[in-house]
Amino acid sequence: MAIEPDELEQSGRELAAMLKHLRRKAGLSGVRLAARCHMSQSKISRIESNKSRPSLLDVEQILRGLDASPAIAAEVMALARIAQTEWQDGRTLRRKGLDKKQVQLAGLEASSTTFRYFLLSMITGLLATPEYVRASLAQAPPDQQAKAVAMKLDRQRVLFDRSKRFTFILTEQAVRYPLVPPDELAMQIDRLASLTYQPNIRLGVIPMEVHFTSGALSTFTVYDESLATAELDLGAIVFRDGRDIQDLIRRFISYEEHAAFGEQAREHLAEWAAYCRR
Repeated sequence: MAIEPDELEQSGRELAAMLKHLRRKAGLSGVRLAARCHMSQSKISRIESNKSRPSLLDVEQILRGLDASPAIAAEVMALARIAQTEWQDGRTLRRKGLDKKQVQLAGLEASSTTFRYFLLSMITGLLATPEYVRASLAQAPPDQQAKAVAMKLDRQRVLFDRSKRFTFILTEQAVRYPLVPPDELAMQIDRLASLTYQPNIRLGVIPMEVHFTSGALSTFTVYDESLATAELDLGAIVFRDGRDIQDLIRRFISYEEHAAFGEQAREHLAEWAAYCRR
């Protein structure tokens, strides 16, 4: 199902209003519904006022407490699933400051232990050289660039935390994207090759000649099995619904089957770096 950004913004308000409407229609006070659902009355109030995002389990409990019909329950759960998805538009992120985004990512990296990155068109900041990071932020507001570059580079320390496991899959297009001049890109590719020796990192590449049927591709990251993000040029979509996350994990596993790792990956990377140096 295609979900538009505007739909994501509206869904939370609509879900809150619908749950409140159903409670009143059932003739229940917030206190009585809370008792039926084994929740606090304040939690019910926050959900109905759209001040708290209910989990899918919360919504299921509320629907059971309301004795909602199967048809109504299906309609509400469909809306709740959309509400579990968050749209982060690039304009808002830039207005708040790029440092806020870096703090958010650092928090995700600190609280997660297993990471899966599928990189379709560019190299992610965790793997980037300083030159590549600076080039990736060239269009950012000048007053934010220096701090954002420093924070991106500082986040790379997480790669050396042996308690964490990283798997990166990059398409050839992502590796060879000419964001920086050829000599700098060659050094960036050398860095990727060096990281293949890191014990807690699996780095694979998918050369352009590899053929597999997958439909449309997109860059995405899965943190443990609790949250995932998909990157667009206009912003990012955040998924919290377990079904969406499992779909992305299954997709990632299928990409792993087509990727080259270890010595094979290093051979491809060496060839592409040599081409840049020519």
